[in-house]
Amino acid sequence: MIKELQLRLLPEQTANEQALKQIVCRETGAALPDVHAVRILKRSIDARQRTIYINVKLRAFINEEPEAPEYPVIEYGDVSGGKPVVVVGAGPAGLFAALRLIELGLRPIVIERGKNVHDRKKDVALISREHKVNSESNYCFGEGGAGAYSDGKLYTRSKKRGSVEKILHIFCRHGASPSILADAHPHIGTDKLPGVIENIRNRIIGSGGEVRFETRMEQLIIRDGEAKGVVTHTGESIAGPVILATGHSARDVYYYLHKQQIAIEAKGIAVGVRLEHPQALIDRIQYHTKEGRGSYLPAAEYSYVAQVNGRGVYSFCMCPGGFTVPSASGEKQVAVNGMSPSHRGSQWANAGMVVEIHPEDFPGFAPYKELALLKLQEQLEEQAWLNGGMKQTAPAQRMNDFVRKKNSSDLPVSSYTPGLLASPLHFWMPEFITSRLSEGFRCFGKASGGFLTNEAVMIGVETRTSSPIRILRDKETCRHIALEGLFPCGEGAGYSGGIVSAAIDGERCAEAVKRSLE
Repeated sequence: MIKELQLRLLPEQTANEQALKQIVCRETGAALPDVHAVRILKRSIDARQRTIYINVKLRAFINEEPEAPEYPVIEYGDVSGGKPVVVVGAGPAGLFAALRLIELGLRPIVIERGKNVHDRKKDVALISREHKVNSESNYCFGEGGAGAYSDGKLYTRSKKRGSVEKILHIFCRHGASPSILADAHPHIGTDKLPGVIENIRNRIIGSGGEVRFETRMEQLIIRDGEAKGVVTHTGESIAGPVILATGHSARDVYYYLHKQQIAIEAKGIAVGVRLEHPQALIDRIQYHTKEGRGSYLPAAEYSYVAQVNGRGVYSFCMCPGGFTVPSASGEKQVAVNGMSPSHRGSQWANAGMVVEIHPEDFPGFAPYKELALLKLQEQLEEQAWLNGGMKQTAPAQRMNDFVRKKNSSDLPVSSYTPGLLASPLHFWMPEFITSRLSEGFRCFGKASGGFLTNEAVMIGVETRTSSPIRILRDKETCRHIALEGLFPCGEGAGYSGGIVSAAIDGERCAEAVKRSLE
């Protein structure tokens, strides 16, 4: 007999299978030797009260042997003779678009300006060690996209549950832990995700598709109002409909589209800082105890949001037990992001703390309104570079000093390996942002005693939260509103925000290409 149970347990009760078997016996009346295995299907932490509970959905195998985890069967046939489709970008949108194209019998030709996920790791290390940013291979560019070496969180607010579950199953089929199917906030981890990405690439190649690294799209081939393919930086022409999945940091692509008068528009973004606390402090705050998380709870997460003078102030991309990392993609830039390994075992917790910005908030940042927030990003990152010592050292300030508009005479030890330089963020960042951040911090400090503290450090600047541009496409067909054959896709096109939603959009664009060819 297979029995499913919905239970509310103490953390120590979920710590090992033997304890769970005993609970199953209590709930079902089964004898302990008859409970052959227990599998956790869903798991979430309820930390709203002083007593912490784990909500779990269990599957108990009573007098039955457990089956191996099964994922929906997906047929990846041989598409070496199929119609070619050019996929620009090997982030989650591009990779999942390629997989879906193979399902549909089309042949993806994926071109990626950066390096493969293994070689890319060396360039990422040089940013911290030697302050050298390779403009084609960094935390933003390369196989796997911005998520590969900056966390790998899979949480999404998408309501398309079926699509979400399919994406998670595909990750599991390619090497991710089945735990991502159970956790409320699934997370692969920066240490595990590269291997999964490599397996996906091998699947694409093994089915007759192509993946070309260090190959940058220079321009679109346009004839009679239709995108017929791309020209690469080497002058090679590659023919086929184009899925444009270049990610939120491919600014040269935005400038190219604007110059060619291919319709784009400014899109709202969020800008602020990366806020880093000691993880032990966050554990004490979130778990309501001086002892912190103890032996059975994971590193605590948080989520804060407030409305300040008509704009949202909120935490973004929270990384418990993680690290703050440099995410610049060119010269004279400092931008930061966060990541966590799968074990989430570092002594720091970090999150983006950002202010919502609409295009009309900074209308004077570009001669063309479409590029206004892109220009704002660029100016803030250059200011951070200047105030950080004109290398990848980041400008930083203690949290309470910032709220009090006081310079920090020293800074706490940080996970940010290129180093920090004390800087008055309250002085040189736009008042539109700093005033709202300060008030937001006061609100968060009232909601959670101890959160507003000088033990926390603000690291500037967090600008790459999402694309500042939307490449306009038809809602139903996913095709560019004025250019046949071009399918703007994922975060870079302004239609998703995170690994899972980008992957879902990649699949959707692949299906749109198939319909257009029919």
